Amino acid sequence: MRVLVTGANGFLGRAVVERLAWSVLAAPCSSASCSAAGEENYLVRAAARQRIPSMDGRVEQVTVGALCGQTEWGHALAGVDAVIHTAAKVHVLADSGSRALSEYRVVNTEGTLNLARQAAAAGAKRFIFLSSVKVNGECSPPGRPFTEQDAPNPQDAYSISKYEAEVGLSRIAAQSGMAVTVIRPPLVYGPGVKANFRRMMDWVARGLPLPLGALHNRRSLLALDNLVDFIVTCLGHPAAANQVFFVADGHDLSTAELLVNVGQALGTPARLLPVPPSILKGGAALLGKTDMWRRLCMSLQVDISKAREVLGWLPPISVNEGMRRAAAGFLHEKND
Repeated sequence: MRVLVTGANGFLGRAVVERLAWSVLAAPCSSASCSAAGEENYLVRAAARQRIPSMDGRVEQVTVGALCGQTEWGHALAGVDAVIHTAAKVHVLADSGSRALSEYRVVNTEGTLNLARQAAAAGAKRFIFLSSVKVNGECSPPGRPFTEQDAPNPQDAYSISKYEAEVGLSRIAAQSGMAVTVIRPPLVYGPGVKANFRRMMDWVARGLPLPLGALHNRRSLLALDNLVDFIVTCLGHPAAANQVFFVADGHDLSTAELLVNVGQALGTPARLLPVPPSILKGGAALLGKTDMWRRLCMSLQVDISKAREVLGWLPPISVNEGMRRAAAGFLHEKND
């Protein structure tokens, strides 16, 4: 099977490429679903804006322009059986208003649908799209995780652009016969992670006192290796066709528990202060940091029962092992 991986120089894309390149020789799928999925040797084609010097020599590289509705993918799609689309715009400067939505749509909606149409025309049989849990909302219903049956409720420009891509992909699948699989992951962490999770590790590593010790929310997390394993499972499993899946580690944590686990992995105890959530909420509102308060203090859980039941998939590594790998990557970067 020849597989095109977009965003191959990114946090997720690079990990997917490495896993596929070593799929049988060095890293066979560790979940029980692999026998059903029929994992095999892959011919891997990595797409990025520029050549990646450190890429495994067995991986074919192609360069593409900026991702948008006019990107030409013909050379990248020649002979491809499946596409794993990890490339996306995840941050826009001054992320608010119609201008931000327009910028997200250019890449995440128009760019995705343009690629999918060309993939279908080129004869690709499967298209795996990395969406986001935020398509369902910023926080899950009280006391209940999101399931795939819940109505989408995207609330910011990024999640709206992802949901619009999902809707368009469904139409393309119906018209072309190319099977589409949509994956909605929560916060992904692992070696090389950036943004909020890396910032959190930095807080703990520096020994900063954090006023988050009284939080009892619940958050679903996803280790990078677990996400890559799930993607590979979807790549070959016939039951993954034209389905939407939530995927997570299967063990939810409060923000306080997460910080404690990060501290244990880093060998630096987290310094947590038990500040009441109501005070945190008020302070965040005064400082214009309501979004940060929501990410840290509210619950966002997903139910992975469908992945287990339909695909027979189980997370191959635990939260503790995922944290250990993320911490090792963080410390390696700090010491370089």
